[in-house]
Amino acid sequence: MPVPDPELEPDPEPEPGASGKKARPRWWRVGRWGGVVLVVLLLPVLVAESALRLEYTGDPAPGTRTRHRDALWLGHAWVDGRKSGRDVRALAGRLRGTGVRDLYVHAGPLEHDGTLPASAYRRSRWLVGAVHRELPGVRVQAWLGDTLASEGPDGLRLERPATRAATAVSAGRVLDAGFQGVHLDLEPLHSGDRDYLRLLDDLRTLTRSRHALLSVAAHQIDPLPALHSVWGAASGHPKWWSQSYFGQVARRVDQIAVMSYDTMQPLASLYGGYVAEQTRLALEVTPDTTDLLMGLPFYHENRVGHRARAETVPAAVRGVRLGLSRTDARRARFGVALYVDFAATEADWRAYGEGWAG
Repeated sequence: MPVPDPELEPDPEPEPGASGKKARPRWWRVGRWGGVVLVVLLLPVLVAESALRLEYTGDPAPGTRTRHRDALWLGHAWVDGRKSGRDVRALAGRLRGTGVRDLYVHAGPLEHDGTLPASAYRRSRWLVGAVHRELPGVRVQAWLGDTLASEGPDGLRLERPATRAATAVSAGRVLDAGFQGVHLDLEPLHSGDRDYLRLLDDLRTLTRSRHALLSVAAHQIDPLPALHSVWGAASGHPKWWSQSYFGQVARRVDQIAVMSYDTMQPLASLYGGYVAEQTRLALEVTPDTTDLLMGLPFYHENRVGHRARAETVPAAVRGVRLGLSRTDARRARFGVALYVDFAATEADWRAYGEGWAG
């Protein structure tokens, strides 16, 4: 029999109590470093969420209630023949005594080339007349939207001058049809998009010449510096705008309504803190000549980015009031925008009335 080579023999197992230590298995070392990486990744998230919870603490300042500049998004049924005079009267009964001054009525969507068929808003004159009879002083704006080709092959291409020109023509036609303003909602709109600013400049020239309003639905602002860039590089969808870009948009319009929902927050307290932060960030860069409206979630879906039990109207209203209190409690051109009429519950309306409009 061959003699075993001692250099090839495995080391003997240490006896119990011996000073030698058994080598850790590879899976243990991988797990340990994985835990370290997880902590490093989660720590900024935990710090950020803790900061949002702190934003939700304290009491709103007295007087941080409606300035009677609020708005309500209305679905397409109001201009396509599905609604009647009875519906307008019911809506008027709902809105009397609240702070709602503007209605954003869905009159689109735009075609991808910027055009808009007149059939899309065929009952607009009837609606505007009926609203003015029931709610004198309330303004009716045409809500025009479309998907942008910013993250895929299909959609509106703002880099094309012909598309921007056609969009302006469509805006003029809805004003001809009786609407008192144009409310633009184009998504997903990346921070820094210069073509969007060019479109707003064109539309502002049009609306001013017609003594009409120009308003926009705006993306949220980076809750952390340059987060839109980091998130966009990782996901391909830069959800937020920089605060600077938000200010550039706000200076070009009469009203800017922040879509302060779909925030990925899991708890009402964190969502309310997020809204308080968004309110502060928006107030800091919105000129006094522009109405700033913070969106309230009048809908109850559960999907990626939105939890109905977290994104509630009471949490949003409290967040709005806290942000307003800490930044510019006396600001006159400020309000909330309610999204959306066809999904709202009695509880939503009650929370708006008691927390903000009462």
